[in-house]
Amino acid sequence: MNNSSVVAVRFDGVSRYFGEVRAVDQVDLKIQDGEFFSMLGPSGSGKTTCLRMIAGFDRPTAGRIHLYGQDVSGLPPYERNVNTVFQDYALFPHMNVGDNIAYGLMVKRVPKAERMKRVEEMLELVQLSGFAGRKPSQLSGGQRQRVALARALINHPKVLLLDEPLGALDLKLRQQMQVELKSIQKRVGITFIFVTHDQEEAITMSDRIAVFNQGRIEQIGSPAEIYEKPASPFVAGFVGTSNLVGGEVAKRLTGSEQTFSVRPEKIHLGSAQDTPSPDMIVVDGVIRDVIYLGLYTRYLVEIEGGIDLVVVEQNLKTSSMEALSAKGQKVKLSWHKDHVSRVGG
Repeated sequence: MNNSSVVAVRFDGVSRYFGEVRAVDQVDLKIQDGEFFSMLGPSGSGKTTCLRMIAGFDRPTAGRIHLYGQDVSGLPPYERNVNTVFQDYALFPHMNVGDNIAYGLMVKRVPKAERMKRVEEMLELVQLSGFAGRKPSQLSGGQRQRVALARALINHPKVLLLDEPLGALDLKLRQQMQVELKSIQKRVGITFIFVTHDQEEAITMSDRIAVFNQGRIEQIGSPAEIYEKPASPFVAGFVGTSNLVGGEVAKRLTGSEQTFSVRPEKIHLGSAQDTPSPDMIVVDGVIRDVIYLGLYTRYLVEIEGGIDLVVVEQNLKTSSMEALSAKGQKVKLSWHKDHVSRVGG
């Protein structure tokens, strides 16, 4: 059973420099036992370097890394109770699925009967029972990914590290694997640390997310906290789509020049004659562009002050022709004061 009061991984002022480049810059971080924790950020933000330092493939230039209370900063990978799943699966092509999964147990000289028993358990866990005799070349991308996962889990690591493991899959399979991966994590109950640049992936699976930018963590929180209350303009823009409003326009709408963010789906698009309730922020605008996307329509609305706000509405009744004909119309935009997040200094 996992214990949320136990810290699985702790970073104390960890930095990693490559010459003049600060890939990771003074990161402090605590990941709880049994947590599905995602490191989210664009390429070069430091998330993969952090994962490699937990695995032992890379060492910190400064600071300490602890695994379950033990300082592992200088330990080689084989002395850490972690395993890594990579994007390219790294399966042995000449071995069948069963031998690929059992490889770590063979290295440890676990008796054959025990190996076979545990391989069957793992195949059942990843829904590949009966696949032990197949070669990796006979499997789909999703199946190979499950074999890589089974191989990493068979040694019962305390922490499983996943480096963009779904990146090579097509969209539909990726979405399916997101659900499966979270389900497997719940069943095995161990700490998963997942690196991704895909914010939907992070929001779908994670208990908590750390958003990385330029070697530092901008915000740590639950998916809802990260999405609903972004702590900085970067987080607001990187995790989903957000409207950022500052300066004179912000002052006119909220009484403060401090930049705020409001999500497109939180904005109500009404007619110019509407009278919204007093707990709403209201502004007049003109629809400048309309993009019909089937499930919903995205409107670009120019408001007083000359800035554009993106508004998204689900197409519950609207047809494509009705949506597209709205271009040029005067409208009234309104959103609840609670849906405003201050993100400026």
